[in-house]
Amino acid sequence: MRKSKAKKRILLPDPKFNDVLVTRFVNNLMYDGKKSKSYDVFYEAIEIVEKRTPDTNGLEVFKKALSNITPAVEVRSRRVGGATFQIPSEIRPERKLSMGIKWMILYARKRNEKSMAQKLAGEIIAGAKEEGAAFKKKEDVHKMADANKAFSHFRF
Repeated sequence: MRKSKAKKRILLPDPKFNDVLVTRFVNNLMYDGKKSKSYDVFYEAIEIVEKRTPDTNGLEVFKKALSNITPAVEVRSRRVGGATFQIPSEIRPERKLSMGIKWMILYARKRNEKSMAQKLAGEIIAGAKEEGAAFKKKEDVHKMADANKAFSHFRF
């Protein structure tokens, strides 16, 4: 690289739960710099999760769902002698988390509930139960990596 590596920015924890993971999630959820609106949507979604799943902490359900959605391996394309191979490789922890967060938000936005908070709550509950679109995406990625295990010796 010609330039030095970019410094990692330190995220401040969110005001309600005092958790950096929540801030990171809200930053990905945000549109047009409207962070307070994103916080409102997230906190409302957590409240809905607490109502739908009694005697559980909403934040714990969210963390469980995120860990269920987070992938461990992915496939990367690599050209070897004119042929393109899908090579399975492990993902570094930072990227794992960001992929999980982005998938959860993407599939929450595609759901058919009324408000974004309800969509997000539905996706969180589905993820915690190991079902839903985001969990299916993780399973598909893992199956793809497993199917292409034979090409793992091309790893770079």
